[in-house]
Amino acid sequence: MLINGFDVLDIIKEVNTPVFLYDVEKIREKIDLYKTNFKSNSFQTEVLYASKALALPSLLKILKEKDMSIDVVSLGELELAFKANFLSKNIYFHGNNKSTNELELAINKGINIVLDNLDELKNIQRINKTLNKKINLYIRINFGIEAHTHKYILTGNFDSKFGIIYDSFEYNEVLKLINEDKNILLKGFHSHIGSQIFELDPFYELIDRFFEIEKKLKGNYEYSLGGGFGVKYTKEDKPLETKFIAENLINYAEGKIKENNIKISKLLIEPGRSIVSDAGLTIYSLGYKKKTKNKIYYFVDGGMSDNIRPALYQAKYEADIIGRENEIKNNLVSIGGKCCESGDILIDDIMLPDYEYGDLLVIYNTGAYSFSMSSNYNMALKPNVIFIEKDKYYYAYNNKEGE
Repeated sequence: MLINGFDVLDIIKEVNTPVFLYDVEKIREKIDLYKTNFKSNSFQTEVLYASKALALPSLLKILKEKDMSIDVVSLGELELAFKANFLSKNIYFHGNNKSTNELELAINKGINIVLDNLDELKNIQRINKTLNKKINLYIRINFGIEAHTHKYILTGNFDSKFGIIYDSFEYNEVLKLINEDKNILLKGFHSHIGSQIFELDPFYELIDRFFEIEKKLKGNYEYSLGGGFGVKYTKEDKPLETKFIAENLINYAEGKIKENNIKISKLLIEPGRSIVSDAGLTIYSLGYKKKTKNKIYYFVDGGMSDNIRPALYQAKYEADIIGRENEIKNNLVSIGGKCCESGDILIDDIMLPDYEYGDLLVIYNTGAYSFSMSSNYNMALKPNVIFIEKDKYYYAYNNKEGE
């Protein structure tokens, strides 16, 4: 198996498993597709990277080189963005329960704040009585738009913990308080309807609802569609092409602007998973086998500590045994991790061939939300992360150094 001309087996001789390997060129190509095709002659556009998908200094350096903006959801992600020299105007701070310390830093630094609820606004105003700073604010709106995805990654329904329900008392009170506060500039509105979405209709509906706001308020505002564009994990997944997504969102928005006779300042999107997912894969060493009454287990030297997604919301993946990709896959097996949990199953029911102890298993498309959600459960070390470019590979995270 080669990545940018480097043999994975040669890399594994130098780095212990489990390990995340990233094809950096794929990341660059995906960034370019978004930035090239999400363009309009009718309004400004901006592509933000959703850093919760994967936040590492090496990646943020690439994003900054590509002139990307970034959204953050914690003090740690915000500090990484600062270290990568992102300008304050290109950082957007999300989150439903931002701490006072986080808000103080964001206000002092001039970060764009995406407001989640009325209580947060009151806290912002309390903090700013002392700081007396100008604040760029976006309101996260919940329109009740539901996409077809797992309930744990569905964020746009009315019972979601995120956002302010449109045209509710809270919504109108927020508008009133912002309008009365000379230090707060309402820049626009944000919404995020979920993740792993394989259709554009929910985004079209979101644009329609956003433009209802514009028709009513006539503020020439900015509107962020969030992210959530689906990626391929298994053969059943049918993701849309990045170019198709970007062009069609722009075309639909331009058509609706003309139809409604309105103006908007900017349209924003926030892809994360779709930029890094298929650029990353995980390599494990295969250990013992076990046959129970109804199952066969292949055990690997990692597990839910390096990829909790299967246990958390039944995420599915495809895999191969390196060097045995073309052998007959005649065993229906489950890939079990080594964590002390019965739910530590990385893949349930996959056809694979036999193997020898120490063979390597590759699980594909683990580039998003695997490392960023990894933990030291059972005191396991987080896996190393290796970035592979055309002429070199290097540690993006070294578990011996913790960076």
